[in-house]
Amino acid sequence: MNKKNLIFVLLLGLSMTLQSQQIQIGLLKYNGGGDWYANPTALPNLARFCNQELNTNFDIEYLEIAPGDIDLFNVPYVHMTGHGNVIFNETERQNLREYLFAGGFLHIDDNYGMDKYIRRELQKLFPDKKMVELPYAHPIYHQTYKFKNGLPKIHRHDGKAPQGFAIMHKGRVLVFYSYESDLGDGWEDPSVHNDSPEKHREALQMGANIIEYALHN
Repeated sequence: MNKKNLIFVLLLGLSMTLQSQQIQIGLLKYNGGGDWYANPTALPNLARFCNQELNTNFDIEYLEIAPGDIDLFNVPYVHMTGHGNVIFNETERQNLREYLFAGGFLHIDDNYGMDKYIRRELQKLFPDKKMVELPYAHPIYHQTYKFKNGLPKIHRHDGKAPQGFAIMHKGRVLVFYSYESDLGDGWEDPSVHNDSPEKHREALQMGANIIEYALHN
C-alpha cells in the first residue's frame, strides 16, 4: 500500500466508530539515545482503561514505530516518551509532518530529562509554528473527564506546575506535549512507582481524554 492510500486509510479510520474496528496505539521509536521504551506497561494499561471506560476497541499490544516508517499512517495516535536525547533526521521529519497534517496525533510525555531535546526537534519539525500553552478551558481537558486546572501532577520531579503545550494547525492540535506531569509513569502498573490508586486513575483519565480528543478532532 502506498503512502497516499495509507493517508486515506488513516482519515477513514478517524471517522469510523472505534467499536467496529480494533485499533493499535503507536509508540514512537526514535534515535538520539533517549529511552523511548521507558514505560512498558503504560500503553497496555491505557488501552485497557479506554476500552473499559470509553467503550473503545484498542488492541492491548501497541505498535513500535520509527518516525520515518510508513506504518505510522496506520495509527491515529502515537505516544512518545523518554528521559534523554531525541534526534529526527530530515526524512523522519517529513514523514512526521505528512502524518500529522493527514489527521494523525502525536502525544509527547516528558519522562523527566527530554524537555530541551524535544523542544529543539519540534522547532525543526515545524519551523513556521510556535508551541503554545493550552488554556485550562481547552477541550482536551474537558472530554469524558473534567480537569478544570489542566494537567494533573502525577510525579514531583522539580516540583514545577504541570503544563500542556501544543503545536496547532487551523485550530487543531497536531502535537500535545505534557510537561512536568509524567502521565506515562502514572499509566504504568501502580507497583512500578508505588503510585496510589487515586494518582493511577487520575493519570489514566487524563490519558483517556487525550485519546478521545485525538480521535475526534
